[in-house]
Parts: sequence; structure tokens; C-alpha cells
Amino acid sequence: MSKRPCDVTVIFSTYRQPEWLKKTLCGFAHQTHRDFEVIVADDGSGEDTAEVIRTARNATGLEIRHVWQRDHGFRKCRILNKAIAATRGEYLIFTDGDCIPQPEFVARHLDLSEPRRFLSGGLLRLPLGLSHNIQADDIAAGNCFSASWLRGRGMPLTHKLLKLTAGSGFGAVLDRISPAAASWNGHNASGWKADILAANGFDERMGYGGEDRELGERLENAGIRGKRIRHHVTCLHLDHPRGYVDPRARAANLAIRRETRRTRRTRTAHGIAQLKAA
Repeated sequence: MSKRPCDVTVIFSTYRQPEWLKKTLCGFAHQTHRDFEVIVADDGSGEDTAEVIRTARNATGLEIRHVWQRDHGFRKCRILNKAIAATRGEYLIFTDGDCIPQPEFVARHLDLSEPRRFLSGGLLRLPLGLSHNIQADDIAAGNCFSASWLRGRGMPLTHKLLKLTAGSGFGAVLDRISPAAASWNGHNASGWKADILAANGFDERMGYGGEDRELGERLENAGIRGKRIRHHVTCLHLDHPRGYVDPRARAANLAIRRETRRTRRTRTAHGIAQLKAA
């Protein structure tokens, strides 16, 4: 086990999904490791989202900060950069506001952290009905992280349930042999703030589709290698419509990622430094 960083920030994005946001914040309220701050990176939600955050702040004792920008279309990369700029932690853990973290989510990210590495965690996608049916009590008790509990409530049988059942020993074996790349996964990733700042954060030219992974590709180019922890650290992904999906944005993102790989670029010219200068 590595030495845990002394200051930790959890960052996750949200956009007009207050029901899901409540469940994400509930998950962080029941972590085994409690010494962290939360920054909600809000890409233009309304007062209902602000009320969820105020209520959670008062009810849970979590240190929660709300970083908000106006809704001008999908600008997740920009709001994440604003959140990064506001962090106090030296180690940053990223997820999304439609994901419920396991109780050991923060602790395992910290235990598995290493110098010059970023961590690539996993997720389990839930059906829409089950996403709605999970309640705060189910999260607090940890029931929703039980494969048998999920199966009894409509979760299809899938090998991906191993992310909940493998345990640390078998999970380590599965992560070693997995063919999945150790990519930067926006729903479950972490890294050192200094490394992320050196890469200048997320590329704000990018819309939805692979925008998270491009940061990981720049980190890899700089020698910050990804480490698979998909069977060690998992979150439950709540289903929802994706009206912001745009094939043109996906194509543009792929072109940027190809350029990043071709040029071995380690830093974007469209990131945090430019945000501060604007």
C-alpha cells in the first residue's frame, strides 16, 4: 500500500439531474475514509440542483463546494477545469454526478495511488428502473453494492458483476489480465494535481465523447502511466437519456485525440491556464 495523500478532493460533474445527484452525494456521505472535500462541477443546472447541494451540505457534514457556470451547451471540460482550479487537495479523484461510489471508493483510490501514475477505475451500468428504485437507505446500508441484491431487483446477469464480487485478491488478478486499456475514465479516475496541472487539465475544445480519455493520453505521453483498478474500485452508473450526444462533436474529439497521439502532446493549449488568463 502507498502512503495516502494528506489532502484529497473529489470532483464530479452534474447537469440537471438532481435525483441522481442526491444519490451520488449520499454515497460520498457514507465513505469509510472521510477526510476529503467535494467539488460539484455544475455545467449550468438550476435552483433544484443548488438546493440538493445545500441540503446535503447541512445533512451530511461533508465539505461540499458548488462550482457553477451558465448553460451554453455541453461544456463539461470547462467546468471541470474550473473545479480543478478551485481544489485544495494534492490528490484529485474524479467521478460523475450520476454515479454512486462504493463505501471504500475514496479509501481504495488513496491506498492504490502511486507517484507518476493515474488510476483507471470501473463502473457497473444499471438499468433505468433500478436506477430510480435505489433509495438513500439502500446506499447507507451498502445493500445496492451487493450483486445478489441487485439481481433480485432486476439487474441482468453479467460478468461485470464481478466488479462487486471479486474482492481485493481476485480483483487484482482480473485487473492484471484484463484487456481493457488503463484509460482516464471520467466516471472513476484519480491522479496527482501536479500532474494534471502540468497537462493543463481538460481540453476545452472537446464536446461529449472521449473527452475524458484525451487527458489520460496526454498524461501517458508525459510518462504518467495508467493503472487499472476496475475490479478494485467500482461505482454504480445510473441510467439516463443523453440528449447532448452530437456525432459531429464525437468526430471532432476523435480528430483531437488522434493529434494528441500522433504528436505525443503532453499539454493542451486550451485548458486551465487559458481559463485563468481569460
